[in-house]
Amino acid sequence: MALQLNSLFPTVVATAQLTLDPLELAAQLQTLLALRGAATGNPSPGCAWTGDLNGVWQLHRHPDFLRSTDLVVEQAWDYLAAVGFDRSQVALHLQRCWPVLSDWDQAVGRHHHPNAHLSAVLYLTGSGSCEEGVLRLHAPVQPNELVPGLAAGHGGPIAAEHPFNLSHWDIAPHPGLLVLFPSRLDHSVLVNGDPELLRCSISFDFALTAPADGQPPEYLAPHPTVWTPQSARVN
Repeated sequence: MALQLNSLFPTVVATAQLTLDPLELAAQLQTLLALRGAATGNPSPGCAWTGDLNGVWQLHRHPDFLRSTDLVVEQAWDYLAAVGFDRSQVALHLQRCWPVLSDWDQAVGRHHHPNAHLSAVLYLTGSGSCEEGVLRLHAPVQPNELVPGLAAGHGGPIAAEHPFNLSHWDIAPHPGLLVLFPSRLDHSVLVNGDPELLRCSISFDFALTAPADGQPPEYLAPHPTVWTPQSARVN
């Protein structure tokens, strides 16, 4: 009898190829360089310049990025439908949007976005060769290794690149590539190894709530329009 394998409980990472207008793209890159100014990176050694830590976290409101943002939002709604959401029963909020600029030998460490539910990255540059530093998505668990830590390799009994025991998945940047994934998923950006290319991307964080005119289901926050802000008491 043949063994039947069932791959269950997937984490859905979506990709889409957006069409970027060349003139619009050139203007966007100039704007990002102007926003970065004289900075070369974040304070941490070897870290790329990220707008969210430097006051640039509402890039979606900038006139040069309105069209790109609309395209990303459209794909975000499609992602929700693809993973089973009834779009009429949720509201999608774009919380923040920021650029990430990686010069040669710069990277972004492993992290996730606990403030959001759905994240997206739109690439403005890249050759698709991996040399400029890939987006690495890290597996939250590796249940098929059976013995914890065994899939790390180092000559162990599990093939390091076996598809059922991958510890990460890498995506090479190129212009117009959009990647969407659950915000809780750990990810990082490997070092830009091309001294001639500035790696440019835009990150988006979305949050889900109940619609403004709907009864919130269990586990889904009510729409922000019905929240009541509270001032801190000063004793």
